[in-house]
Amino acid sequence: MSRKGKDILKRFQKRWQFLLWLEVFLYATSSAVFVWFLSFSLLLSIFTAILVFLIVMVLERPWKIDLKRVSKFIDQKSNKLEYSSGLLLQPTEGLPGLAKLQQQKVAKEVEGESKKIQPENNLKTVAITSVVMIGIGFCAFYFGLTESYLSKEKNIPEEEIIVFRPIDSTFIKSEVPVLKEQQLTINYPAYTGATASISSKMDIKAVEGSRVSWKLGFEGAVDSVSIESMGRRRPLKNNNGEYSGSSVLENSGFYNFRFTDTAGNAYVSDLFAIEVTKDKAPVILLEDLKQFTSFNYDDKKLINFSASITDDFGVADAYIIATVSKGTGESVKFREEKLSFNNSVIRGKKKLNLAKNINLDQMKMEPGDELYFYVEARDLKQPQANIARSETHFAVIKDTVDYGPGVEGGLGVDLMPDYFRSQRQLIIDTEKLISQRDELSKEEFNTTSNNLGFDQKALRLKYGQFMGDEAEGGMETGGETSGENNEDPLADYTHDHDGNNEHNLVEEDEHDHGEDPDEEDPLADYLHNHSDPESSTLFTDNLKSKLRQALNIMWDAELHLRLYEPEKSLPFQYEALELIQEIKNSARIYVHRIGFDPPPIKEDARLSGELEEVDNFSKKEELEEPDKYLFIRESILRLEELKALSSEISKNDRELFEKAGNELAEKAISEPGKYLNTLQQLKRLAEEEQIGQGLLAEVQKGLLQALPKDSPEPGKRSIFGGKLNDLLLKELELNGQ
Repeated sequence: MSRKGKDILKRFQKRWQFLLWLEVFLYATSSAVFVWFLSFSLLLSIFTAILVFLIVMVLERPWKIDLKRVSKFIDQKSNKLEYSSGLLLQPTEGLPGLAKLQQQKVAKEVEGESKKIQPENNLKTVAITSVVMIGIGFCAFYFGLTESYLSKEKNIPEEEIIVFRPIDSTFIKSEVPVLKEQQLTINYPAYTGATASISSKMDIKAVEGSRVSWKLGFEGAVDSVSIESMGRRRPLKNNNGEYSGSSVLENSGFYNFRFTDTAGNAYVSDLFAIEVTKDKAPVILLEDLKQFTSFNYDDKKLINFSASITDDFGVADAYIIATVSKGTGESVKFREEKLSFNNSVIRGKKKLNLAKNINLDQMKMEPGDELYFYVEARDLKQPQANIARSETHFAVIKDTVDYGPGVEGGLGVDLMPDYFRSQRQLIIDTEKLISQRDELSKEEFNTTSNNLGFDQKALRLKYGQFMGDEAEGGMETGGETSGENNEDPLADYTHDHDGNNEHNLVEEDEHDHGEDPDEEDPLADYLHNHSDPESSTLFTDNLKSKLRQALNIMWDAELHLRLYEPEKSLPFQYEALELIQEIKNSARIYVHRIGFDPPPIKEDARLSGELEEVDNFSKKEELEEPDKYLFIRESILRLEELKALSSEISKNDRELFEKAGNELAEKAISEPGKYLNTLQQLKRLAEEEQIGQGLLAEVQKGLLQALPKDSPEPGKRSIFGGKLNDLLLKELELNGQ
C-alpha cells in the first residue's frame, strides 16, 4: 500500500515538472518569433530563444521539484490527508502500529486528492503573454512598422544608393526630392525552402518564379514613381509617402526607376540587372548497368543496378518505367509497369542513392520476351515539375525456338519453312526420355530412343533438300533390314571412307570419265552448275557451309540415339539447333521501298537526238545575312566623330544611341552584369546633351567589346622573309620586347 501511494506522488511530481518545462518553452519560442518579425534575422532569433530559455529555466528550476516538496504541497491543499502524506515516503517495516494504520489510510485517500489538486504553475499567464508577443510582432510586420524601423537603423552602403539624374537639367528650378529609403525584398518560391532576402542593393539575382518587391521613400514632394523594364513602364503604389510594387521574375533583363516631382521634372536612375536562374531538372546517373543485357532460358534472370539522382532544390519522386514486349509481328503485345526502388524516396532531399533488383521471372517474362526500362525523376518545382529520364536500357530472354523475320531496310520475308522448328522438339523429347529412364523398361527406352533417331534422320533429309541432296531410301521406319545377317547394322549411320559412299562414288565417277582432277574449267566461275548439289541451293556460300556443318552434326546426334545413348546425343542436337537458328536469322529476303516514280517517256521523241528545246539553267544569287549589330557599328563611328569634332549630341544621335542600346540589351539578356555599365552610359548619351570626352571613349570601348569577333577567312598573306628577320623576331620574343 505504501509503494502504491509513493507511485502516485511520483506521477504528481512528473506532471508538475512538465508544466514548468512547458512554461520555459513557451517563453523562449514566443520571444524568438517576436524578434524574427522585428529583425528577420535567423541567428538573432535563435540567440534570443536560447537566452530566454536559460533565464526562465534558472528562475523556474523544474528539477528542484522532489517528492518531499510534492508531499508538503499536497498536505497544504488537502484536509483529508491530515498532513500525513509524508508517511508514504517511509518504509512500512520501520513504523509503529499507529503509524502503519495512518499510512494505510492516507494511501487510500491520496489518489483521489492528487487528481483534484493542480500543481502550482503560471501556464495561463505564460500562454497569454506568448500570444500577445507574437501578435504584436505580426502586426508590426504586416503594417510595415518593422521594415521602416530597420531601414532607419541600417546605413545603406554608398555604392548601393540609387542615383537619380534629371532628364532635362536646364529647366530645373525647384528643389530636387531626395531618396531617403530603398529596399528590395526577394521571396523565393515555397518549394525551394529558401528564406526571403531583404537588401538595399537593387541588382536582382533569383530563381525563376520568385516574387520581387520594391519600396522607395523620398524626402520632398513627388508626383509619381515608376519602374521601366524592357520597354515597359509600371507605376508604383503610393502608401503614405512610400512607393511600393512587386513583380514575379520570369526572364533576365534590366530595369531602372523614374520619378516625377510636382513641378513636372522627370528623373531617371541607372540600370540594374535582373538575372533569373532556371530551376534545373534532376540529374540521373545509373551505375553498374549495361545498355543491353541478354539471358538464356535457364539463367538466373536478375538485373541489379544503382541510381544516383541529384537536384538543386530537392527530388520529389523517382521511379522506374518498365515495358514488357511479348510476341512478334502483328501479334506483339506490350505491358507497361511502374516499379519502385528497393529503398524509399525521401521527398525534398537533394541527393538520393537508390538501388533496384529487377527479377524477370517475377515480371512473368518468357523466352523471346523483351524488357525496356528507364528511370524517371521529378523535382519539387511548382506548378509544373521538371521531369528527367535516363537512357532506355534493354533486357531480353533468348528465344531458342524462333527469331522471327527482321524489319531492317524494308519488309522482311521469312524464307525458312516451319519444320525447321522441329529440332527444338527433338531436344525436348530427348530430355524427357532421359528424365524417365528409371521409370521405363529397357525395351521401351530403347524403342523410344530409336524412334527419336528416325525423326532426327527425317529432319536431316529435309534439310538436305535445301543443299541439293537427293532423298535417301532409308526414310522408312527403322524396322526393315537388308536380309543379310552379317551386314553391319551401323553402316547406314557412319562415314565409311573406305567403302562405297557418296564421296568415293564422286571420285570414281571423275576417274571413269578420264578427266584430270587438277584441270580447272575456265567457265566454272561464270556458270551456275545445277548438277552440283553444293551449287544448286537457295543459300549463299557462308550459309551453305553452316548448313552442311549442321547436317554433319545431325549424323552424330542420330548415331547416339540409334545406340540408345540419348545423353551423348543431346550436345550434338543443341549444337545443330544453334547453327539452324543462325541460318534462319540470316536468310532473309527484303522488299525494297517504293522510290521515285519518273514521268512517262515520250516514244515519238525517244532516241531522236533533237536538242532544240533543251537549254542550260543557271542561277546566280548572293545571300547576305542581315547585320544584327548595325546600329552598334554606326554608333562606334559616330562616337569617333564626336570625339574628333567635340560637337554636341543631336537628336539624330540620341535616336541612334537608343537603337544601339536596344541591340546591346538583346545581346546582354544572357549576361546582364557584363554589359550593364555600357548600357547605363548609352542611356545617358541618349538623354543628356552635355557629355564629356571620357564618357564617349568608355562607351566606344564597351561597344567594341560587345561586337562578335570576325571569323578568319583563308587568304594569301605576303610577309617579309629572310633568316635575318627570323633571328630578330626570335630575339625580341626572348627579351620580352
